[in-house]
Amino acid sequence: MICNAEEPMCIAGVFGGLDSGVTEETTSVFLESAYFNPTSVRKTARRHGLNTDASFRYERGTDPNATVYCIKLAALMIKELAGGEICGDIIDLYPEVIKPFPVKLDYGYFNALVGKAIPAETIDSIAASLEMEITGHEDNAVTLLVPTYRVDVQRPCDVVEDVLRIYGYNNVEFSSELHSSLSFKTMTDSSNDLRELISNQLSATGFNEILNNSLTAESYYEGLTDEHSAPVKLLNPLSNDLNVMRMSLLFGGLEVIEHNVNRRDGDLMLYEFGKVYQCDTTVESTAENPIAPYKEWEHLGLWLTGNIRTGNWARPEEKATIYDLKAIVANILARLGISEREIELKKTDDKLYSAALSINTRSGKSLGVMGIVSKSMLKRCGVKQEVFFAELDWNAIVKLSIKKKVTFSPLPKTQAVKRDLALLLDKAVTMAQVEKVVRDSEKRLLREVTLFDVYEGKNLEEGKKSYAITMMFQDDEKT
Repeated sequence: MICNAEEPMCIAGVFGGLDSGVTEETTSVFLESAYFNPTSVRKTARRHGLNTDASFRYERGTDPNATVYCIKLAALMIKELAGGEICGDIIDLYPEVIKPFPVKLDYGYFNALVGKAIPAETIDSIAASLEMEITGHEDNAVTLLVPTYRVDVQRPCDVVEDVLRIYGYNNVEFSSELHSSLSFKTMTDSSNDLRELISNQLSATGFNEILNNSLTAESYYEGLTDEHSAPVKLLNPLSNDLNVMRMSLLFGGLEVIEHNVNRRDGDLMLYEFGKVYQCDTTVESTAENPIAPYKEWEHLGLWLTGNIRTGNWARPEEKATIYDLKAIVANILARLGISEREIELKKTDDKLYSAALSINTRSGKSLGVMGIVSKSMLKRCGVKQEVFFAELDWNAIVKLSIKKKVTFSPLPKTQAVKRDLALLLDKAVTMAQVEKVVRDSEKRLLREVTLFDVYEGKNLEEGKKSYAITMMFQDDEKT
């Protein structure tokens, strides 16, 4: 704060006070020219939500040694333009003098960073023309004193950028060959490769990729949070429609669907890779880890609505179903090397869906959820037609996929054998349970399990249903 003897007058470098302003009745003006710490000014401006012309300039750094010159210039301009009279002496309070920034620049480092050998004389000449004082040379390096008004030039790489700006980026030629090697892949590299792979697969099957804002409306998540999860709120939101970070990809896709349906395009297949965010309200921030309550994940969202195939003279139109979405998810997992044997599908209760299946590994690790979006969620975005949605935990899927190794095996020369089985079951029994029993019973020869008929109704007991499945067996060595 800047204060007089009795009370505060303004926030230093950010905001002026009501009583320290100039009006039409003002006859005497007290001039102050100051330098404020950029970090302190930026923190203060963000904390109070004040973005002023003063904070804009001070938080980017000003010349600490120009204050006396500036106050003299201001006084002279007032005298010239307003007919004022200068009275009183200049009082300069400068507790710790800020000196020019010393920087040692190695010529080898300069050339390695630029990618071209530039003569030392040229580097020195440009640096000197930029008012950097050369104080000496030693060990193929030059020592410079950067003037205090260049607050953005305090490191060797900053000097390289400044000199190269004058030298000309277009004067750094590219060689005709590029030699590079990557000794290992990080998780990010693997994730990007797999992301491109699945993007190509989805686009090739008729999907369109969308990219939505990570900021969304808090109203979307009313009734969806609990004591352990809440949306990450913005301290200074631009509007109530963009005041939290998204917890799910669903609502961004529904907004896209609503936009397109209103323009007579209701047959949509969409996908999006994006991050979701969450605040765990049971965890508190600490000095060591201020972001402890906050988490973010990479997700893959898939939306199906309307017709999956348009009608024509040769065949009728075909509406999208939850089974189409299930097949698409299965194809994604298969393309990433995650076999059906490793996956379990279970019915789950989720407020986003009227009916949903959770996708888990055999060990219980969650990979995502898919289902039919509930009408209450559709209503929040103004969508009036049925939408099928899957949200996959991309980080978990990548961790599972990169462990897989692609191995070659020749095509079998033997014939496969198929056997059909008709089963009378309780209605509560799912195909996933049947398939698990079959696969656990024969792990070496069994290749496929397919459901080809379901019957309920006449001639069956109440609460019963009939499943007909085909099992394919094959031995690579003999029939």
